[in-house]
Formats: sequence, C-alpha cells, structure tokens
Amino acid sequence: MSRTRTSSPAPRRVLDWRLRFGFLSLVWGFSFLFMKVGTEAFAPFQVTLGRLAFGTAVVAAAMAVKRERLPRGAWTWVHLAVAGLLLNALPFSLFAFSELTIPSSLAGICNATSPLWGMALSLVALSEDRPTRRRVAGLGIGFLGVLTVLGVWQGFDGLDVTGTSLALLASLSYPVGWIYVRRTLAGSSHSHLSLTGAQLGLATLQLAVVTPLFTSVPTGLPLLPLLSVAALGVLGTGLAFLIQYDLVAEVGPTTAQMVTYFTPVIATAAGVALLGESLSWSTPAGAVIVLAGAALTQSRPKDGRPRSRPKRARRTDPAPRDAGLGERSRATASHT
Repeated sequence: MSRTRTSSPAPRRVLDWRLRFGFLSLVWGFSFLFMKVGTEAFAPFQVTLGRLAFGTAVVAAAMAVKRERLPRGAWTWVHLAVAGLLLNALPFSLFAFSELTIPSSLAGICNATSPLWGMALSLVALSEDRPTRRRVAGLGIGFLGVLTVLGVWQGFDGLDVTGTSLALLASLSYPVGWIYVRRTLAGSSHSHLSLTGAQLGLATLQLAVVTPLFTSVPTGLPLLPLLSVAALGVLGTGLAFLIQYDLVAEVGPTTAQMVTYFTPVIATAAGVALLGESLSWSTPAGAVIVLAGAALTQSRPKDGRPRSRPKRARRTDPAPRDAGLGERSRATASHT
C-alpha cells in the first residue's frame, strides 16, 4: 500500500517564509533610501551600474553553488537582453535619476503603481486577462490615488514634475517587461535561476556601455554612498531576487506579490525617519488609495464553484520551469 505514495516531501526551509517575506519587504523598501544616498556622491548611471554589478555577482555565486549553466540559443539571449533592459537597466536608472529631485518616499509610492500599469496593459496585451468590473474599479481607484499623491487640486504646486514622471515611467517599465517575458520566455526549458543570472549580466553590460558615455570617473569613493550602492545591489537586487524565487516556489506568486503593498510603507517610513524627508497629508493618503486599487485589480472574486483543475495537476516541486521569468516578473513587477 505504501508504494502508492511516490512524491517526496518538500524540502524544509531554514527560515519561515513569513520571515523571508518581511526581510524582502524591508530590503525593497530601503532600496529607495539606498538610491538616494548613493546619488549624493555618484551619478545615477553609476549607482545603477554598481547595483547591477553587485546583484549579478550574488546570482552568479548562487548559480555556481547549484552548478547552473547559462542559457543557450541566440534568440534566448536576445529576449533576455530586452528583458534586462525593461526589468532592470531602464527602471533602475529612471528611479535613480528621479531621486535627484524628489524624495525617496515619493519614489517608493510611485513604484506602487506598477500593479495598476500591469493590469491596464495586460487587459490589452494578454488574452487570458479579461476585463471585469472589479479590475476596472481597481484601476479607477488607483488612478484617483495617483492624482491624490500628486495633489492635482493644488495645480502640482511644489511638485517636481520631471522627477515624478521619471519614477512613474520606471514603474511602467516593469509590467511592460513582464508582458514581454510572458510572450517570449515563459516556455523556456532553462531554469529561472539561469535565466535571471543571464538577464542581470546583460543588464550590467548595457550599463557598462552607457555609463562611460554620460558620466565621468568619480573623484572619490565616499564610504556611506559606496556602502549604499553595495547594499542596493547585494541585498535589494541579488539576494532579493533569490528570496523572491524561493517565496514563489513555496507560497505561490499571488502571496509573494503581496510584498508590493509593504514596500512603499517602508520606503516612506525610512525616508522620513532617516533622511528627514517631509510629507504632506496627500502623499500617504494617496498611497493608501493606490495600494487599495492595486489590491483590487489583483483580487479574484469568489464564485463558490470548485476548481476544475484535477488534483494530479497540482505541483509540489519548486516553481515550474515553463513559468520561467514570467512568474517572477509577475510577482516582482513593481519591485525596485
């Protein structure tokens, strides 16, 4: 009788997933503070290049430990280069540039609009995402929250339009990249770790080419900004990606994606407490409205009907390979 049970139990994690979830929320929330401190001594492109270099080193080390090989196939590398641009090089750079003129707390709140952009784009670009009243209502509420953050009734008085626009464009780049990955790499046979390592490596190369063209060599290496860039790369990029993959494999992308709603809260608290940034009432109020709208677009109505998927189709092993970067991009589309 015992021979009928062939599946092995899932490996036990050293830390409970809730602790890893909390750590991920902290490092992504503090990423905006790290960028702010980094740009005090380095150009935005230099901050992004350092971030990607440190992050790539962490993922490369994980690949070496697990003996993962880089992906093969010319078109796979082309798609990964585009993914690296849309999901890493471009949004990371835009956020760094935005924080030259706006508080890190506002950049973190703008980042929270990614699920709203993603839902709006997926309704058009992905046939499996159908518009519903719940999703449309979520988009409307989220848009109202953005207007509240911007303080439109004041005529954008005191708001740096350029910096805020750059932060919003950065948050838009994530879902654009996610949709591209879903269409091009979701069926890849390569492991998600291998794809991510290649993607980050290509994004690093892109910044390595661009940075010398638009910046000059730093005259010094101040310790605090340098440590901030290192933390941004090691913790907020490399280690965060590994933890996020682990969370997706253990609790699923829907639960893992909830980290999105904690990140702007932590970013705001860190900016106010550690950098002395000021807040008007409309910023946190608008952030709450944005998060409510984003949560509504991601929620699923309960119709009370049982799932039609047979039990044998349920996966107990780590994140499926056919999901590839698609699942990670969906769960981390709004991280920075």
